[in-house]
Amino acid sequence: MAARAFDDRRAPELDLIDVCVHCGFCLPTCPTYDLWAEEMDSPRGRIVLMSTALEEGSELTPELVTHWDRCLGCMACVTACPSGVQYDKLIEDTRQQVERNYRRPLAERLWRRGLFALFPHPGRLRALMPAMALQRALRLGPLLGRSRLAARFPRLRTLLRLAPDTPLRSALARLPERTPARGERRGRVAFLRGCVQRVFFGEVNRATVRVLAAEGYEVHAPRKPRCCGALQLHTGFDDQARALARETITRFEDFDAVVVNAAGCGSAMKDYDHLFRDDDAWRERAGAFSARVRDVTELLAEDAPVAPRRPVELTAAYHDPCHLAHAQGVREQPRELLRQIPGLELREPDGWELCCGSAGVYNLLEPEAAAELGRRKAERLLATGARAVIAANPGCVLQIAAHAEELGEPLTLYHPMELLDASLGGGALHNGSGSG
Repeated sequence: MAARAFDDRRAPELDLIDVCVHCGFCLPTCPTYDLWAEEMDSPRGRIVLMSTALEEGSELTPELVTHWDRCLGCMACVTACPSGVQYDKLIEDTRQQVERNYRRPLAERLWRRGLFALFPHPGRLRALMPAMALQRALRLGPLLGRSRLAARFPRLRTLLRLAPDTPLRSALARLPERTPARGERRGRVAFLRGCVQRVFFGEVNRATVRVLAAEGYEVHAPRKPRCCGALQLHTGFDDQARALARETITRFEDFDAVVVNAAGCGSAMKDYDHLFRDDDAWRERAGAFSARVRDVTELLAEDAPVAPRRPVELTAAYHDPCHLAHAQGVREQPRELLRQIPGLELREPDGWELCCGSAGVYNLLEPEAAAELGRRKAERLLATGARAVIAANPGCVLQIAAHAEELGEPLTLYHPMELLDASLGGGALHNGSGSG
C-alpha cells in the first residue's frame, strides 16, 4: 500500500465515515461553524478531511491538522445527527493519528507536554496552589493579563484568568476511602475522585459522597487512580490515555457501579470499550467496565429517593456540559433530581447545545475561539436573570465564572451535588464551587 496521512493503528473507520450523508443538520449546533461559517470547520467538513487522510498518497498537512485542532469535541453534532454518525469516535481516532504522525512546532509541543505534565497530576496541582494564592492576593492575574507578555501569549492570559479561588485547606482535605451507606444499603459503588476535580473542587467530591451515602450507597473512593485519562484521550495522547484507563479499570472493576461527577471523565470512561477495541487482552474487561460507569445524577435518578429533601431557596440557570448532555446523553436526569429540591427554581438559557469553550484543555490550546464562546455562554446564562448557575463539569465552571466576571456580572456556580447535599442536610449552602 502506498503511504498515506494516517497509519493503520486505530485509524478512523471508513464504515463510520460513510454513515455521514452530509445533510447539514450538524451545522447550527457546531460552535466553530457558528463562529466562522467555514465548511471545513464543521463536523461534516472534518469528516471529509478524515476520508481524504485515509486515501493513498495523502499527506498530513498543517491545514488538515488546523481544522481538526479547532474542533472542541463537544459532540453537539452527535445529538443533532439524524443518521447516527459517531463523530465522537471519529475525532478521537483522528487526534491520536495526528499526535503520532504529525510533528508540531517546538513551542506547541512543549506547551502541550507542559499541560499534561501538570493537570492530570493532583500532587503537582496542589504544589502550585500557594503561588496561585499569592498571585490572587497581589492581583497579579489582571495585571499580567493586560501586559505585553499576555498579549503575545494569549494562552498565558487564559491560564491566569482561569486560576480558581480554591482555599488550600479544601484542596488538602481528606476524602474517606470508604463511606458506609445510611440506612438500607442499595449498592456498593466506586467513586472517581478525578485529578482537577479533587484539587480545585474537593468540596464537590465530599458533597457527592455524602449524597450517595444518604441515598443508601456504600462508597469507595480510593486515592488512586489519580486520573482516568479523559484529557489525554480527548486530545490525542493515546498511549497515556490507555495506561491510565488500564489502572482505572483494574482498581474499579469489582463494584456494582463506577460513579463519576465530572462530565468529561464520565464520557471518557464510557468510551474505554472503543479505546481498547483492538486489544485482545483488555477489550472484554474495558467493555464490561464501561457498561458499569454512571454519572452520579444518572445513578441517583434510576431509583426513587429515600432521603427527605429540605428547601433550598435559590434561582439558578442550568448549564448542560457537552460531555454530559451530548457525549453521554444525560440531560433529563440532573433536572429531575434538582426539581426534587423544594424552593429551587431552574431557568433554561437559550443556545444550551452550544459549548462554553472549555472542552477539556481547548481553552488553553485555542484561546481566541474559546474566549468568544465563553463570552457568548456567559451572556446567555446572565440573560436568564439568574445569578447562580448549576454545572456538572469542572472545566465549564472555571470557564463560565471567568467570563461572567470579565463581563462585570459575576456568577456563582454550583455542582448539582452541592445543592442536593444542602437539601439533604449536609450543611448550609456556601458560596459555590466556582464563585465569580
